[in-house]
Amino acid sequence: MIIATTENIAGKKVVKTFGLVKGNTIRARHAGRDIAAVFRGLFGGEITEYTKMMAESREQALDRMIEQAKELGANAITMTRFSTSSMMQSAAELVVYGTAVIVKDE
Repeated sequence: MIIATTENIAGKKVVKTFGLVKGNTIRARHAGRDIAAVFRGLFGGEITEYTKMMAESREQALDRMIEQAKELGANAITMTRFSTSSMMQSAAELVVYGTAVIVKDE
């Protein structure tokens, strides 16, 4: 599966468009991670606990989007975008979406 943030893929031609595909996940913060984050916030530096949580969330959302595209018969997704939003004080949603297509070599 080719995933692109662009409308076109170099060396490929879109021969069929299926339309929107998406994947999402909602993650809640963990009390243990919050404690570590408070200390990092006081002393500065990357909050690695949250970095790891968001990376896992992106991968899960991507996997779900790719699965949806495969079910349609697509071999690529173009115009891929990520979006996040706060669902409540301790939870966030991560969404990835794009256009499922079939591409062939030019």
